[in-house]
Amino acid sequence: MKLISWNVNGFRACLQKGFEEFFKAADADIFCLQETKMQPDQADFKPEGYHIYFHSAVKKGYSGTAVFSKTEPISVTYGINGEHLDEGRVITCEYEDFYFVCCYVPNAQDGLKRIDYRMEFEDAMRGYLSELDKKKPVVYCGDLNVAHNEIDLKNPKTNRGNAGFSDEERGKFTELLGAGFTDSFRKLYPDTVTYSWWSYRFKAREKNAGWRIDYFVVSDRFMERVKDSEILTDIMGSDHCPVMLTIE
Repeated sequence: MKLISWNVNGFRACLQKGFEEFFKAADADIFCLQETKMQPDQADFKPEGYHIYFHSAVKKGYSGTAVFSKTEPISVTYGINGEHLDEGRVITCEYEDFYFVCCYVPNAQDGLKRIDYRMEFEDAMRGYLSELDKKKPVVYCGDLNVAHNEIDLKNPKTNRGNAGFSDEERGKFTELLGAGFTDSFRKLYPDTVTYSWWSYRFKAREKNAGWRIDYFVVSDRFMERVKDSEILTDIMGSDHCPVMLTIE
């Protein structure tokens, strides 16, 4: 079973940059998006054989998530326990033996202007995932907007304290892992330096000066089903690349 997550940084724009070709070639069982920046009726993409779920922000052209699933979920919910709905950040699909949670975590912004909201969101999400985990294992994925450790970004020293690499954000990710979850890529590849996001400035992608901020985090007991966790750095179309989880 193949699961793919991708922050497309504007779905309509990404559709003009080869998205459909990659989607067909990947043939994922579940394919989810973050930062769609659109309302459901604004993109002409309805792949045959998939059930489609969009969660859009109230503010047009902002945030947004989507899930394309070959198997119809038992249930689909939006937000976190009915909250945090206005920015379209979370879609949860329940399947027979696991929950799939697609998330676009809020950016703390320059100067950590939004750090208080980010911390509130992190606490709510950790509690939500923990409650789901009591019922069945969880696959939590998306742009989680944090480089957890120094290995996860090119320039850790100069970025210390910046959005995405603040002690507060890194600490919340540590708390999540401590609550019974595993960073699947880092578990399988403890010493591998690979990034999933690059700034559009300063030819960052060309120089591979990036950050690993896109994840598949799974319930600890689910790791035994994980065959591989990959970062598809050769796929273009966004400032992020897709990440992929293969499970038995």
